[in-house]
Amino acid sequence: MEKIIKTDAGIEIKPVYTTPVPMDELPGKFPFTRGIHATMYRDKLWTMRQYAGFSTAEASNQRYHYLLSQGVMGLSVAFDLPTQIGYDSDHPMAEGEVGKVGVAIDSIEDMEVLFRGISLENVSTSMTINATAYILLAFYIALAKKQGADLKKISGTIQNDILKEYAARGTFIYPPKPSMRLITDIFDFCSKEVPKWNTISISGYHIREAGANAVQELAFTLANGKAYLQAAMEKGLDINVFAKRLSFFFNAHNHLFEEVAKFRAARKMWANITSSLGATDPKAQMLRFHTQTGGSTLTAQQPHNNIVRVAIQSMAATLGGTQSLHTNGYDEAISLPTEEAARIALRTQQIIGFESGIPDTVDPLAGSFYVESLTQEIENRAWDLIAKIDAMGGAVSAIEQGFIQDEIARSAYEYQRAIENGEKIIVGVNKFTVEEGISPEPFRIDDSIRKVQSEKLESLRCRRDSAKVVAVLSKLEETARGTENIMPIVIEAVENYCTLGEIADTLRKVFGEYH
Repeated sequence: MEKIIKTDAGIEIKPVYTTPVPMDELPGKFPFTRGIHATMYRDKLWTMRQYAGFSTAEASNQRYHYLLSQGVMGLSVAFDLPTQIGYDSDHPMAEGEVGKVGVAIDSIEDMEVLFRGISLENVSTSMTINATAYILLAFYIALAKKQGADLKKISGTIQNDILKEYAARGTFIYPPKPSMRLITDIFDFCSKEVPKWNTISISGYHIREAGANAVQELAFTLANGKAYLQAAMEKGLDINVFAKRLSFFFNAHNHLFEEVAKFRAARKMWANITSSLGATDPKAQMLRFHTQTGGSTLTAQQPHNNIVRVAIQSMAATLGGTQSLHTNGYDEAISLPTEEAARIALRTQQIIGFESGIPDTVDPLAGSFYVESLTQEIENRAWDLIAKIDAMGGAVSAIEQGFIQDEIARSAYEYQRAIENGEKIIVGVNKFTVEEGISPEPFRIDDSIRKVQSEKLESLRCRRDSAKVVAVLSKLEETARGTENIMPIVIEAVENYCTLGEIADTLRKVFGEYH
C-alpha cells in the first residue's frame, strides 16, 4: 500500500505533480500571488528586524544600538507584560513580571531613554503591542515631536490587533466593541497626521503559536482583517486610504513548501477580500506582511538545532515574499536571547540575503507543480473556514461564540498527540535524543528591575504638574464617553507626563474590563 504523507495542516502530498495551476499572473499586479512588487528583492531586500526588549529602557537601548551596528534595518520592540495590559511597574499586578518578557515602559520618559541616540525620523520601528497600542503610539509620536521630527515622515507599525488577543493570546483589557473603537480611532488619526505609519499588523503569528495549523492561521487572520476593514468603513473611513496602512504578521514554520504556499495564497485572498469591499487602489489591495520564525518550533533540547530550524523558516519567508523578517535566537526555548544568539539570528538573514541567491528572481518557486497545487489547496481550505466565520456574523461573533478558540485547541491537541505517538518526529525531542545538561547559560532578568522602575515613577509624580495631570485625565474620560477621536487627548496626556497605567485605568472606568 502506498504511503500517505501530509503537510502539518493535513494536506495530502502526492508523490509527483505533473499539471501546474494556470499561471497568468504577474508579480506586482492584482491579485499579487507572486509578490506585491514587480521586482521584489532584486531592487531592495526585505527589512531585517530583530525583536528585542528586556529589563529597563536603558538596557534595551544598548541592545538596539548593538543590533543597528550589526546591520539591522529596522527596530522591533518587545514590551513586558504589565506594559501590554496597562499596569505601571509599581502596580501590585506587575509584581514578578517587570522587564521579564520585554521592556518596561511607564511614561514618555522611559520612551525617551529607549530611543536615546536614535532618530525616529530615520528608523522604522515595529511595536508589538495591542490593548495599550494607542498609548505606546502616543508616546512615540510625542517623542518624535520632541526630537523635531516631521510626523509625515516617521514610519513603523503598531500591532494593534486586539481580535487575536481574545482568540489566542490573552493580553486584552477592554471588551471587543470599545477596543475596536480605539483601533478605528487610530486608523483615522494616522491617515491624517502620521500617513506613513502602519496602523495595524493583523497577526496570524500568535494564532499559530497557540496551536493553529497553516490553513487556520491564514483563514483566521484574514477573517480578522476583514472585520477591521468593515469596522473602519462603518465609521465612514475610505478603504482606499486606510487599507494602504494595514499590514500583516505571519508565522514561518518548518514545512518549507507549505509555508511558501501559505504566503502566496494570503496575498491572493486579501486582494480579493479588499476588492470585494470596494478597494480600487492597488496599494489598498496589497497584503504587506512581516514574518517571524516560529517560536513554538524551538526546542530546549539540543538548542543549537534551532539554528537550522530558523534558517529553514527564514527561507520559507523570503521564498514566499515577506516584506520584513525577524529571526529567533536559538536559545529562546530557554530564556530571552543572549547577544550571541541575536547576532547569529541576524546573520542567518544576512546570509540568505547576500549569499543564497533567493533574492535574484521575483518568485523563485513559481511554476513548481507542487507549490502551485499547495497554494491553490490552502486557498480553497481557508475560504471554506472564512465562509463558516461569515455565516456566524464575522470574526467578532465567531470569537464570542468560541469557534476560533475551539478550532485552534483541536489543532493543537492533534499536533501534540502526533508527537507523543511518534507520527511526527521532532529531532532531539522524540527521536535522536542525547543526555545533556542546561546549555546555553540562560539570560536572566533580575527582579530588582521593578524597584528601579518604581523609583522612576515616584520621581516623575513628584516633578510633574499634578493639576494638569488631573485635568487632562478628566478630559480623556469625557472624550472616551463620547464619540470624538481619542488619540489627540491621549497624546496631550502623555505630553503632560501621565503614565501608561493612569491612561489605561481612565479608560477602564469608562469601558470596563473583559473577562
